[in-house]
Amino acid sequence: MIFDCDGTLVDSEPLSGEAWRRTLAPYGYAVTDEDLEACVGITYTRTHAYLAERVEIPSADALWPELRTTLFALIDERLEPFDDALETLAALRASGVPVAVASSSVRERLDHTLASAGLQFEITVAGDEVAHGKPAPDMFLLAAKRLGIVPGRCVVVEDSAPGVAAGRAAGMPTLGVCRVPGAESLLAVADRVVNILSVDEVVALGAV
Repeated sequence: MIFDCDGTLVDSEPLSGEAWRRTLAPYGYAVTDEDLEACVGITYTRTHAYLAERVEIPSADALWPELRTTLFALIDERLEPFDDALETLAALRASGVPVAVASSSVRERLDHTLASAGLQFEITVAGDEVAHGKPAPDMFLLAAKRLGIVPGRCVVVEDSAPGVAAGRAAGMPTLGVCRVPGAESLLAVADRVVNILSVDEVVALGAV
């Protein structure tokens, strides 16, 4: 079972959006809801490139420390895991199902987020560890390799359109979890779309 992190395991997308807004405000740009929607599920470097087309900002490497300071403070103060994700993880582990995380976040952010949420995984893949981010399948294929399980025997859980597309491209049954009511159509290419994550939904896709 391979989980996305942000928006799937933890309610961090609003915090990321607020961090981007605060970070880019001194450069004279007001990050819009449309900007944030366009960047959900993609890597930091691609998000930076998207925003750099709209305002002059430092390079990705130079801007990261500014964004990190704000984002990590928000994570430490406000981050909450999703209860349904915690319950599903506990049930999977009790059944002996191997689990992993494949996230578009850079390694530093992924580790900080998981630690802040009290979540531990032996196998994790970060967005800066693969050549191509979601919707390419690289992250999920690497997670399967690290798990030692063929891709077709892995199930992906995702909350974003790029993540769902990546799971399907990896040849893995993919469960879309809609965290934004009314946005189910954005995840329509998933094998199944749900509003509440449960181990029963995982079973339905053949992970147990």
